[in-house]
Amino acid sequence: MNPAIQGLLTIIIGVGGCVAYFFFSNQFLDKVLFPAKGPNAGRNINRANQIRPWLFLFPAIFALGLYLAYPVIETLRLSFTDRDQGGAFVGFANYSQMFSEQKFWEAMRNNMLWLIVVPAASTAFGLLAAQLTDRIGWGNIAKSIIFMPMAISFVGASVIFKLVYDTRPVDQDQIGILNAVWLQFDGGAGSFLFLKLMPAIMVAGFGAMVAYVGYLVLLPFFKGGRAGGAWLVAGRVLAGVLAAWIVFLSLRSVVNIFGADLPYGEPETWLTLPFYNNFFLMVVLIWIQTGFAMVILSAALRGIPEETIEAAIVDGANPFQVFFQIKIPQIMGTIVVVWTTITLVVLKIFDIVFAMTNGQWETQVLANYMFDKLFRASDWGVGSAAAIIIMVLVSPILIWNVYNARKEMR
Repeated sequence: MNPAIQGLLTIIIGVGGCVAYFFFSNQFLDKVLFPAKGPNAGRNINRANQIRPWLFLFPAIFALGLYLAYPVIETLRLSFTDRDQGGAFVGFANYSQMFSEQKFWEAMRNNMLWLIVVPAASTAFGLLAAQLTDRIGWGNIAKSIIFMPMAISFVGASVIFKLVYDTRPVDQDQIGILNAVWLQFDGGAGSFLFLKLMPAIMVAGFGAMVAYVGYLVLLPFFKGGRAGGAWLVAGRVLAGVLAAWIVFLSLRSVVNIFGADLPYGEPETWLTLPFYNNFFLMVVLIWIQTGFAMVILSAALRGIPEETIEAAIVDGANPFQVFFQIKIPQIMGTIVVVWTTITLVVLKIFDIVFAMTNGQWETQVLANYMFDKLFRASDWGVGSAAAIIIMVLVSPILIWNVYNARKEMR
């Protein structure tokens, strides 16, 4: 059948089916089940009006149950069974096997690394882009360019960056941009400036920014003020500890950058360098998500009342104080929403790793580990257990987002 005709028939059947369902279900409700006539007409009308909303909700509830609830329940069931034993119940044996595998803990470690770096970098770059593009005349053009990667699929972006990281033998021209640039350095002053000093300044700047955010979060404790309820206090303490850890890692990275012995003049296989290759993969997702963060945060910045900014300027605040102490606190809710949204994307990251390294060279992540178990090893028990672990990690953030959305609506 011609695809155009098939698409047209799908639309007609889909729309016609919905119209027929709502029409005939209402007719059955009003004419057969609770007819609006006879001595009980008033009671029947009230009962029909109570049931009618559920008739409209039933298709959505059925679809959600079929495509969301059932797979979750079935995955949970499969995680307690063993395919080699004909689907026999084996309790927590699959989870025990999964926890004993080095690849699982490698995936967990890498996922945590992605969770620390990608949401923070994407949100920070998006906020910086939003602030800067709002202050220049051609800001809308700049925003369009920054947002453009959002239109590219994860696999498409992975192919682009795989070419950026491409490596050819020494006697051939390098088509990978990174290696072409790398081979221009020979250990002189330029190498020290661009490969050591500048990266060290960037890492130190990131650490300083995290330290400042941690200071703002812990500021109520320093001033002796009220830090909020028990959950908020625990959250502030956890955020402070996390900030201190990231600052420590940043300082250690600065020392490692200056102490590194770089192999100049030789093309590097960037995606095979343990630990660092994870960051090369993260760049792809940061490149994509920065545009999303910029658009949302730009709208939030435009919504800040001008009176507060003008009052701060009159009081003698410099641009940095206006940005960090006036603007940031007023859009903190939006920043948290952007952060958590990107965090959900990171927890489910699969396409980039699958397309670029397939989890090799210590780049495994949970979703790719699950795919390997389910479709390569045909081990539905351990694969389903990995899927449940991902769901458990994602669920608290989803619940927290829904809670905050309902709280704002009230």
